Amino acid sequence: MKPKTKKILYWSLGSVAALLLIGLGIFLLKREELLRSALGEVKTRVERKYPVTLTLGPARFTDLKSVQIDGLSLVPREGLRDTLLTAQRLNVSISLRSLFARRPVFSDLQIHQARLRARKTEAGDDNYGFLLKKRGAAATVKRDTTKGTNYGAVLNQLLDAGLDNIPGQADFEDFLVSYQSPRHAALLTMPRLTIEDGDLNGQLTVVLDSVTNRIGLTGHVEQGDENLDVQVFGQNRQPVVLPVLQRRYGARVQFDTLHLSLAGKDFDDEQLTVRGAAAASNFRLNHPKIADSDVVVRRGGIDFVATLGQNYLSLDKGTKVRLNKIDAYPQLSVRLRTAADLKGRYDENTLNYSPRLRGLLLAASVESAETPATDFFASLPQGVFEAVEGMQGDGTLKYRMSLALDMQQVDSLKFDSGLTGKNFRITRFGKTDLRMLNQEFPYTAYNDKGDSLKTFLVGPSNPEFVPFDQVSNYLKYAIITAEDPRFFTHKGFMEKAFVKSAIQNIKEKRFARGGSTLSMQLVKNVFLTRQKTIARKAEEALMVWLIENTRLVSKQRMMEVYLNIIEWGPSKYRWPGGERGVYGVGEAAKFYYDTQPANLNLQQSLYLASIIPRPKYARQSFDAYGDLRRSPRYFFRLIADIMAARGYIPEAEADGLSRSVSITGPARAYMSFAVRPDTTRQVPADSTMDEPINLIDLLNTTGAPDAGVNATQPGGTDAPPRQP
Repeated sequence: MKPKTKKILYWSLGSVAALLLIGLGIFLLKREELLRSALGEVKTRVERKYPVTLTLGPARFTDLKSVQIDGLSLVPREGLRDTLLTAQRLNVSISLRSLFARRPVFSDLQIHQARLRARKTEAGDDNYGFLLKKRGAAATVKRDTTKGTNYGAVLNQLLDAGLDNIPGQADFEDFLVSYQSPRHAALLTMPRLTIEDGDLNGQLTVVLDSVTNRIGLTGHVEQGDENLDVQVFGQNRQPVVLPVLQRRYGARVQFDTLHLSLAGKDFDDEQLTVRGAAAASNFRLNHPKIADSDVVVRRGGIDFVATLGQNYLSLDKGTKVRLNKIDAYPQLSVRLRTAADLKGRYDENTLNYSPRLRGLLLAASVESAETPATDFFASLPQGVFEAVEGMQGDGTLKYRMSLALDMQQVDSLKFDSGLTGKNFRITRFGKTDLRMLNQEFPYTAYNDKGDSLKTFLVGPSNPEFVPFDQVSNYLKYAIITAEDPRFFTHKGFMEKAFVKSAIQNIKEKRFARGGSTLSMQLVKNVFLTRQKTIARKAEEALMVWLIENTRLVSKQRMMEVYLNIIEWGPSKYRWPGGERGVYGVGEAAKFYYDTQPANLNLQQSLYLASIIPRPKYARQSFDAYGDLRRSPRYFFRLIADIMAARGYIPEAEADGLSRSVSITGPARAYMSFAVRPDTTRQVPADSTMDEPINLIDLLNTTGAPDAGVNATQPGGTDAPPRQP
């Protein structure tokens, strides 16, 4: 290169370097002013978008692109004007190009010692409501609240608010969030939470309603993106507890890990459809009405398609639930009609429910995939089906259920449920060997508190045991007619009776009526507790299905065991051997009539059948002088007529039935009947207005077998003779 050319090159490079140095000098002299101007622009933009006052502390460059802001506060100008957010220090990176263009672009946000304090008053004022409004939206039109809540609009608003306010890059250090309302108090502490290119990672401690959770967070979230994936898990091997459910419903719900993903949503101002999935490990539920111990699902999940609208929500076709190794496909529709929709036409029997529940319209169905029997038993929730834990089998099992309920017309309740097996057989029993019913076994009677009252053998070794053929046919058929008309033909269930019981329980808002068959009563008494929980009822139904559908025990043997174990009188009656109550047909015949079960006549049998549902209240069947009241007389007449119609007794015997029964055994002294003061005076008919037992809907003497009952032809080997 020529010397002259080199000289020109050096001068050019020097000039460029000089210009850069001059520009850098000018930038260094002016950058603070540019920064103040940029932060002013940020303040203007924020205050234009939200009804707040944003105050930023002194700001300075810590290097060429990094800025430190010493302090921040955000105070609403509407509603409750309490300071919402403060921060001791913010560190951000700023684009120099955007700085000169006076449209600053910040990234890599770091917030130190931030405090977010949300409050809501009794009057409903708050200091955070503006964040729930969709960005850039025009003034919202007030919705007509008389039509109820649009759950789709509410959830869509929450999702938009949450997703729109997620920063792209953030590092929160020592971040504290508190919430105070008349009903709840919450405190969230985040030692560290980072978001980098949408990847979320952090730890936090949440104190809500005095329940503390230490939680870890991982996942991926991006601003404005409707797809998110978040995993929540307990730290230090401790579960995550949901305190709101515990406080509001008395239910303890917890899990080790919860994985939630959202795959998208569609909203059209009327309804919202969301698609996603949720999965939990070691999910536990405890509620006294559900089970007497924890209900545990080791692995469960749901792929959901859900629709929410005005007073409406549903799980739609395409939803799949996983319960360990069982796959099931549920559909659910819940609609809450308002008082205006119903126009005051409620079912008067549901007036003790809240107005919203009176308008409930519910439809649900579920069908499981065919599942290998061993996998099916192993997948059932722990704490619900304890008796079959460890059970194994060949073949497959499949469950189905459908339900329809209109609280405006409770009597229209429809319910259908069933378990079907394909080439199914039991190869190994679980904790409870159901074949025990076929042999002599010890039985323990308990009271309603769970205290044991008496233990005795059910079999020939017990002198009080009465074989099936040594019990009066009058008593057998009176019990069958009153308690379970199709005992010898059904497969353990009478769905019509169950539905009738459910209707009455809904109306009375309590367990007023059982609807159990003799098979179900037997299983409950022999294998289960007396606690009235959903879990116990579900376990009872499964055990009955296994016994009836695999023919483990004959109907005659089931009836024989039933007759020898059921409670038939006051639990505190003192026999010669001690206080032990009245259990089994042998003791009942001796206690009430001082006779043997084979010698019981029609009137005596009807009385014993009538007190089975409430044996402790046997005395209430009589007035003070030992005469039958109106309700048991009605029962005698009804059951006798049905027995005659079915050929169990001659019609003449039913027509000539006496409306009285004499207690001649030890029970007479125990019941302490009074002596009539004047036996010559005519005693008026008893006018007690006890409501008679309503059995007609259960017995259905002329109709076809109940829908859903697997009836066989009568007269099988288990059926006793037609005449007593």
